[in-house]
Amino acid sequence: MVAKFVSGSGARALLFGYRLAPEHRFPAALDDALAAYRWLLAEGISPAKIVFAGDSAGAGLCLAALLAIRDRGIPLPAAAVALSPWTDMKHTGESLRTNASKCLAPTGSWVVCANHYLGGHDPGDPYASPLYGDLRDLPPLLIYVGGDETLRDDAVRYARKAKDAGVDVTLRVGEGMCHCYPACAPLFPEATGAMEEICSFIKRHQGRLD
Repeated sequence: MVAKFVSGSGARALLFGYRLAPEHRFPAALDDALAAYRWLLAEGISPAKIVFAGDSAGAGLCLAALLAIRDRGIPLPAAAVALSPWTDMKHTGESLRTNASKCLAPTGSWVVCANHYLGGHDPGDPYASPLYGDLRDLPPLLIYVGGDETLRDDAVRYARKAKDAGVDVTLRVGEGMCHCYPACAPLFPEATGAMEEICSFIKRHQGRLD
């Protein structure tokens, strides 16, 4: 997926291996994301040239990292792309039930994964569940989610809250689409079109597209 972003946008990429649960629980992954970003800044790369991108749990981590960066007074990146972000570890989205029979994710998998990740930590902590954060002053966001996936409402509710907070956010809900469907480009037209928009978004916010 990262190679597709790079090929389509011409951007360079840093793909870092953050620590995973259950061996490394919250906030290990967030700490690693912040360390990677601080390293980029220390290398002299301007935040205005950096665009975050992530998918699924990684997209939720991407959005949580934006909150942590802002709250620590660190300059924010230029923009962020989130594919099917997991934003609510309380699991309150209606689509977790209404899309359960259509989604590729096994029933109850998000509950199990959250338990592994949190290890008893508050699921409403915005650094774990960015849906519950103060979303003001975040950079422009492009969010994609499948209309048939259980995490649809995690993306829809987050995008609505971000927009209400004054964030420049674009939400794309792919009708009949699955989890992280843009990653499937070029297998079908919807994924191809999504990947093209994502790459144009990256170029535009890095200042390389008029």
